[in-house]
Amino acid sequence: MNTQQLTAEQIKSIQISFINKVYGWMALALAITGFIALRTANSGLIDIIAGNQILFFGILLGELGLVFWLSSSISSMNATRAITLFLLYSALNGLTFSVLFLVFTAGSIASTFFITAGTFGIMSAYGYFTKTDLTSIGNIAFMGLIGIILASIVNIFWHNETLYWGITIIGVLVFVGLTAYDTQKIKKMSLEVDIESEEGSKGAIMGALALYLDFINMFIFLLRIFGQRK
Repeated sequence: MNTQQLTAEQIKSIQISFINKVYGWMALALAITGFIALRTANSGLIDIIAGNQILFFGILLGELGLVFWLSSSISSMNATRAITLFLLYSALNGLTFSVLFLVFTAGSIASTFFITAGTFGIMSAYGYFTKTDLTSIGNIAFMGLIGIILASIVNIFWHNETLYWGITIIGVLVFVGLTAYDTQKIKKMSLEVDIESEEGSKGAIMGALALYLDFINMFIFLLRIFGQRK
């Protein structure tokens, strides 16, 4: 898109329209995840999922496979398939998230959700409105994410409480930073694609996926801090 031919108001309108589309898809995915998690937690299915490790980890692997497929093949698929994979991923996430209701009280899960929503909203707004280039923050957060993954794998065998809380605190900071960075990246993307085209629709889905992942991971780490165990 040639932005030199656009007025400041036109650019602003395009950016708002695109970010609204991204947030719309993200909100729908979060709603699906929450709805399925609640329904599963209040049904006999929760015992089947929690009581069968093969099934539980099979669902997790399915989620990872969907994210990898969507991220790596988005350019070669149509928008309808991208939307379907994204919403299917959010539904599978609801199944695995239902297990949280066996560990934490419903009240603390709800309060943590609102804390996450507030934190996410503030950082996303910062990423959208700031004039500062957040690329360096995004790079640091990505390196931190790799460190968290490696440390989490080590702690599966080590069971060190200090490392557990270190991972938790760093995890919150990483996804706070990624939320701002991803929002700014999505804002820039809005001027690189025709938002009404097939590519624009796929771009909105990828933006929604990035923010969705930021939100749910921030939620998980904050739940470790604020969640009240049963």
